[in-house]
Amino acid sequence: MKEKKIQKDKFKKYKSIEELSDIEKELFTEAFNKMKHAYAPYSNFHVGSALLLEDGRIVGGSNQENASYGLAICAERVALFNAGSNFPDVAVKKLVVVTKNYNKSDDQNNNDNFILAPCGACRQVILEYENRFEKDIEILLMDSKGRVYIFNSVKQMLPFAFSGYFLK
Repeated sequence: MKEKKIQKDKFKKYKSIEELSDIEKELFTEAFNKMKHAYAPYSNFHVGSALLLEDGRIVGGSNQENASYGLAICAERVALFNAGSNFPDVAVKKLVVVTKNYNKSDDQNNNDNFILAPCGACRQVILEYENRFEKDIEILLMDSKGRVYIFNSVKQMLPFAFSGYFLK
């Protein structure tokens, strides 16, 4: 199997959370706190997320599983739908996603390093929020070694995404 390479020009990389701004550190703290509230009895894969809204509020979420797997919902969508429901006129500026539990078989290169990125469904929902407010959402992820990756927009992770808009 060929090793997949991530294009380095698509994100910024930091050695640790300590290199981030105070608000970004606060978002990671909130995401890790929300991860503690994940309901994951089937996968034992706990995920937390935190959003920074344009007005400075922070909204968090955790994954919620169900015996009928298709009814489970990821932490990113919990936070986004929470923000959309409670603060419908406020854009999202930043999204942080964290986990600490993962299956090493998920690490395709088997090199003891893992990064959790939003699934396809979450990427599509993030794109909808970017389109809704006509503003990019910065996405911050952390790998299992504590390095932080910052993407300027979900469009960097989801090229040729379905947006419901026609190309000009």
